[in-house]
Amino acid sequence: ARDAARSRAAAAQEEYEALAEEVGGLDDPSADTDHEDARDRLARAETELSAAREELSEAERSRAAVSARRDALALGLRRKDGTGALLAARERLAGLLGPAAQRLSVTSGYEVAVAAALGSAADALAVASPGAAAEAIRHLRETDAGRATLLIAPAAPGVPGQASAGPADGAQEAVAGGAVAGGAFPHPAPSRDEDLPAPAPRSAASVGASGQAPAPAQAPEPVAAGGPMGAPVPAAALVGGDAQVRRAVDWVLRDHVVVATLDAAEALVAERPDAVAVTLDGDVLGAHLAHGGSAGAPSLIEVQAAVDEAAAELDRLGVRCAELTEARTAAQNHRQDAAALVEELAERRRAAEQARAGVAQQLGRLAGQAKGAAGEAERSAAAAARAQEALEQALAEVEECAERLATAEEMPVDEEPDGSRRDRLAADGANARQTEMEARLQLRTLEERVKGLAGRADSLDRGARAEREARARAERRRARLRHEAEVARAVADGSRQLLAHVEVSLGRADGERVAAERAKGLRERELGEARNRGRELKGELDKLTDSVHRGEVLGAEQRLRIEALEARSLEEFGIEAAGLVAEYGPDQPVPPSPPADGEVLPEDPQDPRNRPGPFVRAQQEKRLKVAERAYQQLGKVNPLALEEFAALEERHQFLSEQLEDLRKTRADLLQVVKEVDQRVEQVFTEAYRDTAREFEGVFSRLFPGGEGRLILTDPDNMLTTGIDVEARPPGKKVKRLSLLSGGERSLTAVAMLVSIFKARPSPFYVMDEVEAALDDTNLQRLIRIMEELQESSQLIVITHQKRTMEVADALYGVSMQGDGVSKVISQRLR
Repeated sequence: ARDAARSRAAAAQEEYEALAEEVGGLDDPSADTDHEDARDRLARAETELSAAREELSEAERSRAAVSARRDALALGLRRKDGTGALLAARERLAGLLGPAAQRLSVTSGYEVAVAAALGSAADALAVASPGAAAEAIRHLRETDAGRATLLIAPAAPGVPGQASAGPADGAQEAVAGGAVAGGAFPHPAPSRDEDLPAPAPRSAASVGASGQAPAPAQAPEPVAAGGPMGAPVPAAALVGGDAQVRRAVDWVLRDHVVVATLDAAEALVAERPDAVAVTLDGDVLGAHLAHGGSAGAPSLIEVQAAVDEAAAELDRLGVRCAELTEARTAAQNHRQDAAALVEELAERRRAAEQARAGVAQQLGRLAGQAKGAAGEAERSAAAAARAQEALEQALAEVEECAERLATAEEMPVDEEPDGSRRDRLAADGANARQTEMEARLQLRTLEERVKGLAGRADSLDRGARAEREARARAERRRARLRHEAEVARAVADGSRQLLAHVEVSLGRADGERVAAERAKGLRERELGEARNRGRELKGELDKLTDSVHRGEVLGAEQRLRIEALEARSLEEFGIEAAGLVAEYGPDQPVPPSPPADGEVLPEDPQDPRNRPGPFVRAQQEKRLKVAERAYQQLGKVNPLALEEFAALEERHQFLSEQLEDLRKTRADLLQVVKEVDQRVEQVFTEAYRDTAREFEGVFSRLFPGGEGRLILTDPDNMLTTGIDVEARPPGKKVKRLSLLSGGERSLTAVAMLVSIFKARPSPFYVMDEVEAALDDTNLQRLIRIMEELQESSQLIVITHQKRTMEVADALYGVSMQGDGVSKVISQRLR
């Protein structure tokens, strides 16, 4: 039992120590901190990703807006006048450099002023020489393509393709001396009050006179001499770009100075009459010429500057979009990494919680075992105490026995002592010594057990302290969880309160909805009544509208009748309506009516029937009906009948002559047809007889012993008759061609052709493999006939038969080599 308890204590100690180490490994205080840090990183990554997406969306929208603005501005650069025609024909026009605006650049903010100073030259095309300008003008005149402004920009003498220089030097030279580097321009300055033409299109890379793309326009350097923007500055100093074009621009702007306001321009012109002041708003003021006013259509330079600015902004936004796209990708990767880390730490926390739960169960079991071991140790200590008491009692008895033994030995021996008592005492002493030895052994055993239990108790004490620390940490975690639970309960309480408020709001909303539904019902009823009333009013309106329309229709009909009557009076009587009413109106007396058939009027002029009477509508309508009936009885009268009759009579005479001519022509044609038929019949009859005679001879030669002839299908009508071929080869009774073999039909056809050739010879004949289906015997017969034809004609025979080739005078062979080209080989035999 003691050994079993010792082994159980050792096993419990080892298991406890292992669990203590495991608990120490599981209880990592940095795990929660790492998890919180990972969650913070994930939140920051999501915030960064959202910000990157918003910035990218905003940049994309800005880029789309700028792109649309650039495209819209680029549409304004398209030329539809003579400039566009010249650009379309630039391949045929030497010396055309392209739009001048594409080769120039203007300091930002001065585009309007420079465009106003340049005038029509702002939208001009640059040409390399006056000759090129004259050629371009001739092209516009010949093609009737409109007008165009040309800026003559010859290259510097001896310096072809000179690179762009800063605008300040050339501008100062132009303002001071009226000339530019490389030579003076002898022609006078162009007027600056011309109307600006339509903007010119700008291509991505304009091709100059040399055929190569010009160098991109360089932006002019900031004007240092002029001071701040708006201070007086020479206009030429604001223009940069291609040196060749800029020299011409410097000459155009040689006397122009840009100022801020119109007052400053007035002061400058008063001080320097030879100068031309241009304001930033585009007003031009000189000593003898000025133009300006409100803003008009932007010039090509302004539009070009806006396009360049939009293009630069678009490039910047493109770079920004690329950077934001990379930032968004990096933020997405960062968020994915943070999410993966949070998931990993959460999984580790779940695994640690599960491990802690298992260790807690094992620690509970070990706590029970430790409690049992402590009870057993107490019981062992009590047994050791009892053994110590028994040992002390046995020692006292041993000492007492020793004293009694010594006393007994000192006593005089009178008689023989009793040996039984001695033996008994000796046995008692031996037993006492044995008991003492066992007690000592048991004491030593108990001492060892006490030491082991003390060590085990210390170990359990250490484990208990570690468990208390773990429980303290668990308590702190539970406190944190309780705090979180309290927060969750607070949130839940707030949610319940919010839910209560929402329910109250829903109840209030339900009440308002019910009230609104009732109000809606009332409004719907009112609306229905209003609609019914509207329908009634609409019906009344329709009736009134119909009546108005009927009145308008009646009025229109009356007007049409009046117009028709006016037209009729003017057409039939030649009297206008006003005169007709004035002379024959109802206020005028009506002349008496002429007597009717058989009626005799009295001769007395004073008789009422012979005197004019007042206008009575019924009487006049009755007179009108009587007159209309008489007019209808008279019938229609055509005043042009005589002229139409004369025209028809002339037409009839012409057609009669034409008909007689056609009859004579028909008779002549019938006579010609008759003569042609007689001639055709004669020629056909002679040809038939000759061919039939030759066919019998040729057939008998091709088919020795056979019989062949030609038969007319209608001998009585030689013009419409057909010809049948009867062929009876030797040894056969059939005469129809369809019953012959292929070779016999071919040979019969050859006999027919040869008969025609003999009856009506031709200069030459072409035969294509006519003997292909013949055997040697029939081929030899055909060759003899071909030799006869050779006497009067030439034969061209296409054949594969060797015997046919042997009788030919010349052979021509056609073959195709491997390269696909036909080759002709000829050989004359005779």
